[in-house]
Amino acid sequence: MKTVLTIAGSDCSGGAGIQADLKTITSWGLYGESVITALTAQNTMGIADVLPVSPEFLEKQLTCVFTDIVPDAVKIGMVTGIEQMQVVRNCLRKYQARHIVIDTVMVSTSGRRLMESDALKYYKENILPLANVYTPNLPEAEVLLKTSIKTREERVAAVREFALQYKGIIYLKGGHDESCADDLFFDGKEPVWFEAPHIVNSNTHGTGCTLSAAIACGLAMSLGARDSVRRAKQYVTGAIADGMDLGKGNGPLNHMYRLKKLQRSFWE
Repeated sequence: MKTVLTIAGSDCSGGAGIQADLKTITSWGLYGESVITALTAQNTMGIADVLPVSPEFLEKQLTCVFTDIVPDAVKIGMVTGIEQMQVVRNCLRKYQARHIVIDTVMVSTSGRRLMESDALKYYKENILPLANVYTPNLPEAEVLLKTSIKTREERVAAVREFALQYKGIIYLKGGHDESCADDLFFDGKEPVWFEAPHIVNSNTHGTGCTLSAAIACGLAMSLGARDSVRRAKQYVTGAIADGMDLGKGNGPLNHMYRLKKLQRSFWE
């Protein structure tokens, strides 16, 4: 069985972070492992508090994973500060981790900063170069590139600029658009648009986590980056379109929507 490791924060409400990643990996039929960078007290209405894991304990988690059930792919989400980043960087290099997907999460959907303000420079110089695939949304790409990205032409210019700075494949998400959900894929050749209609659904908590975990699943299955991205987008689109409605705020996706038929047959 193929295995995927997620390095991210924990979401006690189950919609994002480690919990969303493990649900995604399971729904793809793969074996999920997790290394927790922080505990968060949150729900669909926002994040109440964040408790980072110590760098020493973070290293112990990574060591336990890589010296036993070695992952076929790795997804990196929330990493809070420089000391944590140093541990992640050193361990991934030491154990020659493969197929790394980075979800460039810096601020939560509710506006809570998830990365220490002094860590961005280190993140850009030492964490991003580890990845095979990056999945920034438009606001994150603007921060990383220090530019405004509004038009489709500016998005094409942005992914080209990203490719000049980093060696990985860029997948620029367009989910912040109100009229469509077109994403842009660039592997150093020609940019490719993955187009999709905007789904009217306010419950999108954990979308970025889910997408990056799904891409990691595809890479672990040796699908190739472009096919992994295509299938991951289809999966996330279906999870949003399912229309699950939980919580009082920005609710979670239905990560298990593909299993509905199996669930019905099981209980009949």
